[in-house]
Amino acid sequence: MSLPDTPSPTNASVNASVKAKASADVTNRLILKLSCEDKPGIVAAVANFFSLQGFNIKESSQFEDPYSKRFFMRTVLDSCEGAKSVETVKSAFEAIALRFSMRWKLVDGLTPSRVMIAVSKWSHCLDQLLANYKRGSLPVEIVGVVSNHRTLEALCEWYQVPFHYLPITKDTKPEQEAAMYQLFCENRADFLVLARYMQVLSDDFCKKLDGSAINIHHSFLPGFKGARPYHQAYERGVKLIGATAHFVTADLDEGPIIEQAVERVTHADSAEQMVEMGRDIEAVVLARAVKWVAEQRVLRNGSRTVVFDR
Repeated sequence: MSLPDTPSPTNASVNASVKAKASADVTNRLILKLSCEDKPGIVAAVANFFSLQGFNIKESSQFEDPYSKRFFMRTVLDSCEGAKSVETVKSAFEAIALRFSMRWKLVDGLTPSRVMIAVSKWSHCLDQLLANYKRGSLPVEIVGVVSNHRTLEALCEWYQVPFHYLPITKDTKPEQEAAMYQLFCENRADFLVLARYMQVLSDDFCKKLDGSAINIHHSFLPGFKGARPYHQAYERGVKLIGATAHFVTADLDEGPIIEQAVERVTHADSAEQMVEMGRDIEAVVLARAVKWVAEQRVLRNGSRTVVFDR
């Protein structure tokens, strides 16, 4: 089975893309996140650098991991001297980053992250993301929804979000993933959200999206992995069920956890009732994780994360 052709960008869309890129070259707000070995002088060096660059610190969060001895920081900065070139500030900051051997990212704080969503048939997570996006509480630009089914096409049309139907079989998985990655790149997406996309991504695809893909697992990880986790929980007589949003890695459901939530259940709740309760949890947890990643609040810490959620 061949896959539908991916539409080529029109001249209008190319021009819009160029204009969008040009407008993102300068900004009045920057967000910096970094991690490095903890040592004296990091905060002072960062604050002094941005003061000399004409920026005022509006918000700053720091954390030292007592186990890894690494320092984590997220800072929001506003320019006091009008719009500044993001690339110019990045280039100047390189010396500070090199001095402390930082892993860092500096982005325009006024330009929303570009998000592509992958989904199969269940709508609850997608509906939550689209609703939050429409009312402005999710600070992202949803550039498209990819699905291996047409079930949710009408929902995307109602929200006026581009829908891309990419069916998949065991024999066409490489071609389908290649088409999905092409859409991801053409739309300049910053990350991919698996909103109950019921396909396991290949190792190669996971590596291409390393750190740029978020999944929602319908269970409180680690535990009850694999198929039918709510039924496993029911059979074990659990008193709490939950959901986990995590980064995607080649190790299935083992990526660094971003957010989790639980709900209390009793012996009177059936597996079907747990499923319904679980869907509500999944939608909320995934929406939180996407928001925090979009706002540059999540930093990788080995197999864990540091989340400056407020």
